[in-house]
Amino acid sequence: MSEKKLTTDSGIAIQKVYYPSDLPQGEANEHPGEYPYTRGVQADMYRGKLWTMRQYAGFSTAEESNKRYHYLLSQGVMGLSVAFDLPTQIGYDSDHPLAEGEVGKVGVAIDSLEDMETLFKGIRLEDVSTSMTINATGFILLAFYVALAKKQGADLKKITGTIQNDILKEYAARGTYIYPPQPSMRIITDIFEWCSRELPRWNTISISGYHIREAGSTAVQEIAFTLSNGKAYVQAALEKGLDINVFGKRLSFFFNAHNHLFEEVAKFRAARRMWAKMMKELGATDEKAMMLRFHTQTGGATLTAQQPLNNISRVTIQTLAAVLGGTQSLHTNGYDEALSLPTEEAARIALRTQQIVAFESGAPDTVDPLAGSYFMESLTAEVEAKAWELVHKIDALGGSVHAIEQGFMQDEIARSAYEYQRHIESGEKIIVGVNKFTVDKEEPVPGFKIDDTIRTVQTEKLKRLKAKRDNEKVQACLANIHTAAHGSDNLLPWVIEAVEHDCTLGEIADTLRKVFGEYK
Repeated sequence: MSEKKLTTDSGIAIQKVYYPSDLPQGEANEHPGEYPYTRGVQADMYRGKLWTMRQYAGFSTAEESNKRYHYLLSQGVMGLSVAFDLPTQIGYDSDHPLAEGEVGKVGVAIDSLEDMETLFKGIRLEDVSTSMTINATGFILLAFYVALAKKQGADLKKITGTIQNDILKEYAARGTYIYPPQPSMRIITDIFEWCSRELPRWNTISISGYHIREAGSTAVQEIAFTLSNGKAYVQAALEKGLDINVFGKRLSFFFNAHNHLFEEVAKFRAARRMWAKMMKELGATDEKAMMLRFHTQTGGATLTAQQPLNNISRVTIQTLAAVLGGTQSLHTNGYDEALSLPTEEAARIALRTQQIVAFESGAPDTVDPLAGSYFMESLTAEVEAKAWELVHKIDALGGSVHAIEQGFMQDEIARSAYEYQRHIESGEKIIVGVNKFTVDKEEPVPGFKIDDTIRTVQTEKLKRLKAKRDNEKVQACLANIHTAAHGSDNLLPWVIEAVEHDCTLGEIADTLRKVFGEYK
């Protein structure tokens, strides 16, 4: 009888047993906190400080999201993570015809500085680290945040957080882009430049593999494409004359955690090693500029609408993968997210999952606990080797921007997604409760409903704002942005001035649409 062949989700063959001879050469004596950081970016990892427990939240109006933030902070969340609705993500105010049916649905609607003030009412920006999942309009949301911090009298040098600001993965996997790649890259490097002077503790980009994985990539593709995108951002910043040792320290990454515990841990370890080598090759000499720091979110695409309580177990495995893999911060999904936005109960259980792993499991007690396992070290080396193969292919196409323009990444992701689905449908891949261990009758799970009157509420707010602001000043601010976009000025100071004079997100985005055009 032939022995059953087992592979990871990336197709890496798994041996029946591993021996010392399977260990890769030369990596046995690596130390955590030292180049190439396979074993972690801090020498003491979680013994010194636990990962930041974030919960991604945002829905409906700024008022409603603010209540959820206060609730999460009261439950022990250490950092906020803001979800924005689709109109906000693609630069439309809530009263725009294309916003109809989408306002406040998958995140919070933010049209103006007034909305931002409401979103963070009762929360001092100096005291909290905020991550904002926003890309095409990331520069406008950052401007709102900075303007609010100034209003609160905060010291901008102390403000911490992250904007996702990763437009390349939008073209490759997610679709919420506005402008073509070249002007989008200019906006991103403007953010790098401005923040390195004015907002030194802010992470100016979160280079995201999360959505690449959600679109159906393998673990290997997730890190290969993400690190290639990171390389493209670094090269664009170098071309602008920025110092890699300065902006390199403020780059962060965002990865997915799936169910194959060992491949996921290997992926995180391999990604750190690869990025350190990449940054060194690109000219970094400061150790901190070579460290891959990352946020993890548990895998949304792994959650099932069938038997949704099973998702608590999935999220627990994924939480362990992120912690054993050395994440810097973590968001855990609610068990009901295949059905709706998470209810308060589901969000609490998701946070408690992190807290149980942190305080009861023993996983954080020693650094890189799976190091030295014949299987783990062999798998880390194999994931890395396969990821380098893809990186070299992308380099041969002229880098990430050209690879995306030629459809290379999109085609690779689509092929993997198809293969994965084929394995589920054929029964080769078992998904508990979906293609095996099913039940005849599902107990209904109460969902989280969003009120459809939100668009009316937001439209009324916009009307009032436009009636009371200085509209001459608004036009002057928008004209300044238009002029700066035609030239080579850094756009950030002009956008911050505009939001301080109550220009809306849609007005700023439209001004740049007139200059840069839209990517089709």
